[in-house]
Amino acid sequence: MAAHIRVKPEAVRSYRKRGLLPPPDRVEGGKPYWFAEAIRAWTAGRAVGRRRDVGD
Repeated sequence: MAAHIRVKPEAVRSYRKRGLLPPPDRVEGGKPYWFAEAIRAWTAGRAVGRRRDVGD
């Protein structure tokens, strides 16, 4: 997830702890994993209504 959304793994842990991520598609050894489609859907949903600066 961190690599796909270009943040540090610590940010993903923080997002998950605060309930900002969708549930993981699976958990192995205590580590959450999301399918690529779930990540794309989540990031697309975050982009809706995002403020853009003039010229973007």
